[in-house]
Amino acid sequence: MIASIKGRIIHKTTESVVVETGGVGYEVFIPLSTFYTLPQDGETVSLRVHTHLKEDAIQLYGFLTQEEKEVFQLLISVSGVGPRLARNILSGVAVGDLVRAISTADKARLGSIPGIGAKSSERLILELKDKIGTIALKGAPAEEPAQGRDPLVVDVVSALENLGYRSVLAEEAARKAARSLGNGPAFEEVLKESLRLISKTRT
Repeated sequence: MIASIKGRIIHKTTESVVVETGGVGYEVFIPLSTFYTLPQDGETVSLRVHTHLKEDAIQLYGFLTQEEKEVFQLLISVSGVGPRLARNILSGVAVGDLVRAISTADKARLGSIPGIGAKSSERLILELKDKIGTIALKGAPAEEPAQGRDPLVVDVVSALENLGYRSVLAEEAARKAARSLGNGPAFEEVLKESLRLISKTRT
């Protein structure tokens, strides 16, 4: 089983990244949280990997943090949750927020995550509530409270969510936009740059 991979990025999309190591390019499926923190094409990346064996294929799922990988593996242990759905779940919510929602049996929060309905929420809570706390104890990053975040980023994230973008996509784009624009950018500038970054991921 492949547990990790380190190599040069050949190509990346919001769905996967091709990592070349030892002269071989490996396609690794990734959640959005990993995509937004990848370096540029041609640079080196190190990913934690879950190897999924199918009858006709071997699929690799990659994550920048061990916590994300462990949460992914817990998710696919739940009946009815496969690797694709687990990846989509991690693309729609921060790891810490997901851990907290399951630990506190927050059905409303879980139900708001794309791909999770009422029955799936109940299964996640029933099967993972007593297990997922171990991830939290290892320091899985919780979503920052609003008062601890840049108010401008909070406002831009809210605007993006109102436009229909998922919270994790909005958060990553707003943070990256605010950093790239330097000190004192206006709300409109950060929002415009965030939308530009999001549009780049879809081309």
